[in-house]
Amino acid sequence: MPNASTRPKRGRRTRRQPREDPARNELVSRSLESAQQCLFNQDYGTAFVHYLLVLNLAPMLKDFARESFRFTLFKWADELDSVGRIQDLFNCFEQALELFPADEVILNSMGEHLFRMGFRDEAAGHFHKALKLKPDYPEARENFYRVANWLVERWHFLMLNDRGRNQKYQQAIQKAVERGCNTVLDIGTGTGILGMCAKKAGAAEVFACELSKTMYELACEVVTANGMKECINILHKKSLDMEVPKDIPHRVSLVVTETVDAGLFGEGIIESLIHAWHHLLLPPQVSHDIMPPDASETGRVIPAGATVFGMAVESVEIRRHHRLCVSEVGGLSLGAVGQLHSPVSCTAEADDSMEPYTTERLSRVPGGYTALTEPFRALDIDFNNVKELEGLTSREMQRLHLPVTQEGNPDALAVWFQLHLDQESSLSTGPQEDTCWEQAIYPIRNPDCVALRPGDQLVVEVSCRDAYLRLCSVAAVRDGREPGTNPDPDPDPTTPTPTPEAELCSALAGLQTRQSAAKEGLCVLECSEIALLNNTHYHQSFRRALDTLLTGDLARVRENGAPADPPNSPSPAAATTTTADEDLLYVLDVSEGFSLLSLMAARHAHVKAYSSVEKSRHQDALRRLAGANGVPERRLEFWLNQAEDDQAPLKRPSREKLWSAIILDCVETCGLVRQRLMEKASLASCLLEEGGRVFPERIVLYGMLVESDTLLLESAVQGQEPTLGFNIAPFINQFTVPVHVFLDFSTLDCRHLSESVELFVLDLMTASANYTNREVKVRATSSGRVTAVPFWYQIHLDQEVSVSTLSQDSHWKQAAVVLQPSLEVRAGDWVRLAVQLHKSSISMSARIDDEPAAGDASVAMTTS
Repeated sequence: MPNASTRPKRGRRTRRQPREDPARNELVSRSLESAQQCLFNQDYGTAFVHYLLVLNLAPMLKDFARESFRFTLFKWADELDSVGRIQDLFNCFEQALELFPADEVILNSMGEHLFRMGFRDEAAGHFHKALKLKPDYPEARENFYRVANWLVERWHFLMLNDRGRNQKYQQAIQKAVERGCNTVLDIGTGTGILGMCAKKAGAAEVFACELSKTMYELACEVVTANGMKECINILHKKSLDMEVPKDIPHRVSLVVTETVDAGLFGEGIIESLIHAWHHLLLPPQVSHDIMPPDASETGRVIPAGATVFGMAVESVEIRRHHRLCVSEVGGLSLGAVGQLHSPVSCTAEADDSMEPYTTERLSRVPGGYTALTEPFRALDIDFNNVKELEGLTSREMQRLHLPVTQEGNPDALAVWFQLHLDQESSLSTGPQEDTCWEQAIYPIRNPDCVALRPGDQLVVEVSCRDAYLRLCSVAAVRDGREPGTNPDPDPDPTTPTPTPEAELCSALAGLQTRQSAAKEGLCVLECSEIALLNNTHYHQSFRRALDTLLTGDLARVRENGAPADPPNSPSPAAATTTTADEDLLYVLDVSEGFSLLSLMAARHAHVKAYSSVEKSRHQDALRRLAGANGVPERRLEFWLNQAEDDQAPLKRPSREKLWSAIILDCVETCGLVRQRLMEKASLASCLLEEGGRVFPERIVLYGMLVESDTLLLESAVQGQEPTLGFNIAPFINQFTVPVHVFLDFSTLDCRHLSESVELFVLDLMTASANYTNREVKVRATSSGRVTAVPFWYQIHLDQEVSVSTLSQDSHWKQAAVVLQPSLEVRAGDWVRLAVQLHKSSISMSARIDDEPAAGDASVAMTTS
């Protein structure tokens, strides 16, 4: 043992403690006191400056002041945001992150601001850093999932899982390289799969470009993991900005690309190929060359060209999302609303804010579709002919007469294409194909719902204005004559008078909006808003619930106790208009987008209703409807026109008054609970008068166990086999989102493995009754793999009236939690589902439960 008496060796001198600086300490103390006082006075900007000074001078106070500093930063950032001082806002966050570089809450908050302002790549980076610091941070996880849907769209997974598509591209590239195309440029490389195919085929040089920062970084990771980092040069650049020799040393002999969308030209392939032919590609082979030059000396493109097809279809689902199909909802006549359009139009009067087409997977459209014409050939394009590409936008409009083969209402022109990779191989995006592609949908405006019948002809115009493929149905022909043509100048006196068929022929003219129609009263609504207007059951349910509340105890005049008008009383215009303000019932509708619910409430003579509709044209439409339905102008106001802070619309109607009813928008169209719903519900319940109500009062979440390979393919890349052996899945699957949204459960290809079961209940009237976690036992009715749990909502307006987001006429879609990994079950097994709801984020896990269960389902819950 060591000698305890041994004299210790002389060590290093203890460092002298820094000398106290009284003046510095005094400045820190006073600044901290000033920061706290400013915070108390809600002077957040000054408080933030004082906190910066304190924490820079005295870093040892960081832990002490962290929570107050965060609060001050977030309040000051909200103020800066509200007045448009965006650069100052980000400067404040950067100063904060210099002090707290590893603060996940500040990182997440900055990411939220970045995302709202459209900086999605930067937002994703901040959310990702926050999750690395705290993997179980639910706010950052939810935000990362949301931004992942923007940065890596779901079609990437479907496309990479489409082995047939990938193989055809690989074979076309291999043939081109073997024939001498040894320098390759991959435009819009995505994950880099086509560039890797070129290198694997033996190309001497491979270049690639990608505009998205997220996809560029992903492609670099993928190429490195597959041992091709030194072989493929990837540029974070738009191909239109590339030059020789600045970006690539010389022109290339082959361009490969799949920058096409469902409408073929929507991702700018025409513009990028024209630029490539002029600046990046070797000159094309001339067809009349006697001695064809070596392939390495000429340029070519894969795909070589495309043929576009289309057909007219009838589909109730498409119709109800693009035009108003009802004349009355919830007791309101809609005749005065004016022209309601979806933002999808190819008409001559459509402006730049309108999209020429939307997309649908016709094989999964709820209610199906009926083809009214045979498929027709709309356009051919040769991507290896630069003159043809340049002349596309100036092509003369083509007018086609399509024979009608099936009786029905024309709702849309459905369009797809055949992509010719080379002379031997092609890909089809048709509705009958097993493909990762959707079809382009060009809605037809048929305001009179005129039906076509076999023997008629539909007149369609095809053009490529602005390098977008545009198809318009402009008229119909019956009995060999197009409406609007001049009759015989010398008619035979024996000619019979016009028949009903001839009159109908005239009515068929102008299936699109009539050219002479005035734009006055034009109101553009989102497709989901039009579908909501067409949802008569939804409005009738709200009418019943509102009538029950507003004509009950709340409807009695406060001072004299006189009974209110019954629900079916005459128009409010005929009722007394002398109701004192103190006797009024106040109703606030804070629904997102265009809503008629405030107007439905205002029909009651003793109600003053407030709408949260923001857009001026939407407000004008509501005013027109109010006037046409006998609602006095003073009975309907627009809340956000008066609110000082549009971020916090839930306030008293006045200092002395409380709300009789507050209508909340609870479920997003995509199928998720709206963000901050429970916070809004808690605040709303505090702003109600005695007997007042929040609508809806309760939401019940239902779900079902299913086996669906489709959901797996749309959610993640399934190994290396579909991606031709390339290691891509681990990298792209970083952006896998466990909740699949915008789902049509009625047409989902799946096997039901259980009955539907109640999963969760949200009480919007009583916040204390809610919980954050719930365990549910579900009995499997069939054997199989549980791959997902689709879910939907029953929205209870009151004790008797409810609406379902699963109904056929619902404007909502459904959602599904995709389980990773899947769970094997046998018929009769009990599955224990652990369901968690954090804000609007729903998560679930599943396991086989060996414990006996007394009934068909049992639950356990944890109160928040």
